[in-house]
Amino acid sequence: MVRDYILKLQAGEDVRKNLIALKAEAKEYAGKHAILLALNNQVDMFYGFLSDEDPKVRKNAALVLGQLGVQESLSHLYKAYEDENTMFVKSSYLTAMKELDYRDYLPKLKERLEKLQTVEVDESNKKHILEECKQLQELVLMMEGGKKHKFCGWNTNSKIILLTNRNFREITADKIKSHRPKLFNAGVQAETTDLKEIMEVRTFSELLFRVDGLATIKRDGNASLDEQAKKVAKCLSDSSLVSYLEERHEGEAPFYFRIECKSKMDLKQKSTFTKKLGAYLQEFSQGKLINSTSHYEVELRLIENNSGDFVFLLKLYTLADDRFTYRVEALPTSIAPVNAALTMELAKEYLREGAQVLDPFCGAGTMLIERNRFLPTGDMYGVDIYGQGIEAARINTKEAHVRANYINRDFFDFKHEYLFDEIISNLPRVTGGKNAKEIEILYRSFWKKISTHLKKDAKIILYCYDKEILMDTLPRDKFEILEEFEISKKEGSYVFVIRERK
Repeated sequence: MVRDYILKLQAGEDVRKNLIALKAEAKEYAGKHAILLALNNQVDMFYGFLSDEDPKVRKNAALVLGQLGVQESLSHLYKAYEDENTMFVKSSYLTAMKELDYRDYLPKLKERLEKLQTVEVDESNKKHILEECKQLQELVLMMEGGKKHKFCGWNTNSKIILLTNRNFREITADKIKSHRPKLFNAGVQAETTDLKEIMEVRTFSELLFRVDGLATIKRDGNASLDEQAKKVAKCLSDSSLVSYLEERHEGEAPFYFRIECKSKMDLKQKSTFTKKLGAYLQEFSQGKLINSTSHYEVELRLIENNSGDFVFLLKLYTLADDRFTYRVEALPTSIAPVNAALTMELAKEYLREGAQVLDPFCGAGTMLIERNRFLPTGDMYGVDIYGQGIEAARINTKEAHVRANYINRDFFDFKHEYLFDEIISNLPRVTGGKNAKEIEILYRSFWKKISTHLKKDAKIILYCYDKEILMDTLPRDKFEILEEFEISKKEGSYVFVIRERK
């Protein structure tokens, strides 16, 4: 098929149609490889199309050259870019250049960007000028990197949102009593002048900021997406958003942002809305806010509420969250560190300092690391049949500056000279690799085996996704459930605290 397209292009047949077909093929690695193979890596046949009288031919030829990524095409693309007079085509050359080493052209590209930013914009040229500016900014950022602002607002009064497990919001609220916490359905609201203290808390998943005057942004759902985007952008650009950011960072605007929109709009509508909003906001803020999908330092989060309006929240990627940076390795089945930390909080009255701890299915080591973070332990042992998991656990544990012994072995073959005070684990679950029957057999074997490792009055703390299987396999004559906590009804996850009957 690729050869047919090429032969037709060489014969000058249906040029635009066949360029579009090649562009579609080149999106995949196999298609790109097939095109280059057919051309013997010589892409000069496309250069002539860059000066074709049909602007859409020029546009698609440029995009194909970019996808093929042959460095020698760069000079041809740049010359065509300079010579291009049709505005909607110009950004296509820039898109193509992203795939090549264009550093020698960077001064000229920056000069063009500066010139464009002074051009008078009207309805006839706005769309294409903004798109060209966006592509030029991306090229500069890709080569130079964004000049990321340094966060300095640790002691600046801030209204914040901490997203937490909905069932246990009070655990987080209790840890920040001096910051006027208030529960709401998705977590905790607070006001603070000590963000460093907030960042010591391990039971929230995200920290977001509320900007005065932007708690809610009115939205007319009956208006066109363009009008909606324009209205929201005007609201944001007229607000204190830029000064809010400058107050909390070293250096002045511009700030690079991305948009996260959580709405009832379908995917296509949402994509259109966010693109338009990003463009309008960049325009209305006079470049103090720059839309960038890859080099952002700020996320503007819009959440549609029951009234159809937008709740506005701000996420700052400039604010370092070092709570779980030890987790440099993970497995598909690894527990989220925030859930491991929550597990320790829920089981806290059953944990003791200096305990000997065993995780029979340790995976990447998260449960043991968070156990030690919560309260210092004695010796910790992690066992896992998967060597990849053990290697990940060793790396993570070293990063966390924690000591633990990891053994690559099937737990059911594991032996140890002394008994343990605590068994803590994220239990294996039903997945594509393990069906319910296999998990049932594993759980039954676990209850038989675990008794051989328990001290008198030892506690078993389990994070479990298969409650029914656990309940069916638990020998009630030998073990009793002390506590049961529902973590997520949607995910079917629970924490159990269990001990042997006396």
